[in-house]
Amino acid sequence: MTFRGRALRPSLGFWIALCFAAVPFLPLSAAAPLLPLSFADADPADDSLRLYAVDIWHDPPQSWGAGRGVYLGNGLVLTAAHVVDSAARTRPSVRIAGMDLPAKAIKEGQVEGVDLTLLSIDEQKLPIYLRMRRMPLCEKKPQPGEHVIVAVPEETARSYIMSPLSLPFRVPRKFSTLISDVGATENSGSGVFDAGNKCLLGIISRKFSLRPNSGDAGSGERDIAKYFVPASTIRAFIPSEYRF
Repeated sequence: MTFRGRALRPSLGFWIALCFAAVPFLPLSAAAPLLPLSFADADPADDSLRLYAVDIWHDPPQSWGAGRGVYLGNGLVLTAAHVVDSAARTRPSVRIAGMDLPAKAIKEGQVEGVDLTLLSIDEQKLPIYLRMRRMPLCEKKPQPGEHVIVAVPEETARSYIMSPLSLPFRVPRKFSTLISDVGATENSGSGVFDAGNKCLLGIISRKFSLRPNSGDAGSGERDIAKYFVPASTIRAFIPSEYRF
């Protein structure tokens, strides 16, 4: 059995190439037990977070569909760096509240480093109910087993924080903030929110998958977890003059 961890392309879940060599996996009996996928069931009250979920498009539009992002307030939108790529080249726009608004890059990261990009849109063009909103970053460090909500404009899904020790392989330390995979809702740039406080825990960046060794029979590659850039990294990434 081998594993792969790769950045997610938006919407259809294609890959940005980033592969790790196969390593010995931990016996499942020695790892923390996985929680049941029933935690992926969405709560109707979670839909309030969809107000903060946005789509990101290139000009011309990308063939794989919309990227995802989170509206923070004050005209600021946060997403994964590889969703936008180079803003000077892709000329991104943000679809929010039924409008497509041109976006400019405030700060751009890199998929190999800090996979974040901060965009700005014209706040005055937003409806008043959005101009009044702010999405705070979570203060506490995510703990294994905690419930989370992933939100995109169309829907929300529930998941939970996973311990890296619960996976049947060793995850590089820099990718240790993980949620259990619950499908296509969790694509690059999507926000991961604390289910209790509704604050922003992180931005989804890449997935981890298992695939059989060449001699193994059975099904093919299986996604089991997604890495999110945590709030502590987001806080350090956002320039001080844009924090609130």
